[in-house]
Amino acid sequence: MSETEAFMEIVRQHDRGLRALSYRLLGEPTLMDDVMQDAYLKAFRAFPGFRSQAQVSTWLYRIVYNACLDRLRSESGRREVSLEAWAEAGTEIRSGDAAAGDPGELVARRGDLAAALAALPPERRAAVLLVDAAGLTYEDAAEVLGVRPGTIASRLHEARSALRTALAEERNHEAVR
Repeated sequence: MSETEAFMEIVRQHDRGLRALSYRLLGEPTLMDDVMQDAYLKAFRAFPGFRSQAQVSTWLYRIVYNACLDRLRSESGRREVSLEAWAEAGTEIRSGDAAAGDPGELVARRGDLAAALAALPPERRAAVLLVDAAGLTYEDAAEVLGVRPGTIASRLHEARSALRTALAEERNHEAVR
């Protein structure tokens, strides 16, 4: 297998998670596509020098995360993300979720979660996405974000607390209606 074929296989294995991270940090499909193209080009150029000091998935997540941060900085900070954009990106209902309750209610809860996630600062949002959504360990997430594992724990605690508060407020608001 050539180096190019090996790189393409790695990208195929991790593309979905990397795109999810990018989209949820940027909030817009066209920005995600641009950033992913830039990130994959950077990764492809650097791939011959990859020395397996880190897992290849961690290495790719770091490249994508840094590309997203660069774009956010160039866009002058955090962007507002419409719920319609989140819906377009595909908040799929997994078959296991359907047994948990009304599908309409599940979609509403996912929309609330998407809005609450979008409101988090990028570094906290990234910690949640890497650990809770992508399943990385604290150590791997720390490597991706360039911080210590304790910082990941702190960011997760703060983000989860903010998410709980936002979701509780939304439920209370719904109950009043």
